[in-house]
Amino acid sequence: MSNNYEKIGLAIIGCGTIGRIRSSIARDYPGVEWIGLCDLDKSLGKKLAKDIKADYFTTDMEDLLSRPEVNSVMILTDENHHTDPTLLAIEHNHRIFVEKPLATDISESLDIVNALEKNKVDACVGYTQRFRRRFLAIKERISNGQIGNVHSVITRALMNRMVPIATISKTKNRNNLTPMVVSGTHSLDMSMWLMEGKRPVSVYAKSTDQVLSALGTKDSTFGLFTMDDGTIFSMNISWCLPSVWPGSVYGLEIGIVGTKGVIDVEDTHRDLILATEESLPAGYTTNDFQPPMERHVDFLTSYPPGDIWNQQFWGPMKEETISWFTRILYNTDTPHATAKEGHRNLILTMAMDKSARIGKEIELPEDLSLFE
Repeated sequence: MSNNYEKIGLAIIGCGTIGRIRSSIARDYPGVEWIGLCDLDKSLGKKLAKDIKADYFTTDMEDLLSRPEVNSVMILTDENHHTDPTLLAIEHNHRIFVEKPLATDISESLDIVNALEKNKVDACVGYTQRFRRRFLAIKERISNGQIGNVHSVITRALMNRMVPIATISKTKNRNNLTPMVVSGTHSLDMSMWLMEGKRPVSVYAKSTDQVLSALGTKDSTFGLFTMDDGTIFSMNISWCLPSVWPGSVYGLEIGIVGTKGVIDVEDTHRDLILATEESLPAGYTTNDFQPPMERHVDFLTSYPPGDIWNQQFWGPMKEETISWFTRILYNTDTPHATAKEGHRNLILTMAMDKSARIGKEIELPEDLSLFE
């Protein structure tokens, strides 16, 4: 990777919740010299442009990405709309950051990976949890061999149903918006990152849909991967907990067992509880979604991107965003997921969904790009 830029000219595609967070962080970062925004919703985009004092706003992403000021792009649109802006950014040879998943269609995801390789463009995928201190510490201890060779991993994620309701209600293209593809991908990415070097060779999964079937998605998916060295990896997620469940978004537990030790991760946020007679806002908001009943208890710090203090955003999304800027400016190694890892994660989440759908174990090809 070479350092081609003295300052960052940043284009942000998508002015929703995440676009607001990352653009605000960018505005305060001294290495970002220019910020342009793009969103199809003109009123939404213009409001954000005014709030962060953006240098430019347009509803036309070709117009934005063609501007001479731009050399870096953050693609922060809804899950189903990452492909076109990513491919366009590649054509312009810009550095790229795209929210997870890389795409929601395997062929489109592969097109992105191939285009990146052909044009030698650096791209990162937004797996924000990699930037939390606890997971960086765990990664270092495993890499140093302190628990020996990892042979068993158990991962469990629980979420309230505000996420699928708010996410899926935004689109009619819901076929691939499953608990694994949209949200389980975070904990799967974390587990695969901690098992770096191990290749999955098969998966068997089951799903259920007694609560969210009306939205066209599943409630829960549980699966078991076998790796090329015999390691087993249990990956389970349920995103149908009631809206009053105190976790704003994610509650995660991971057990990592090695030949010489174990790391047991309790990341459910139950150590910091707020209970109040006041009605609490929804932990996850998008398109003005509000929970169907009042909420009075919260597990604080359970919103994965981070938290607000003094109208400033603090947490792993800030670390991740600033780290990406540093990657560009100073040619430093960072914990970001690569596009290839994002493509792998999409394939593995879809493999779980396919196994659950057909009721059979699925053999995974050595070249995951061959998976259909």
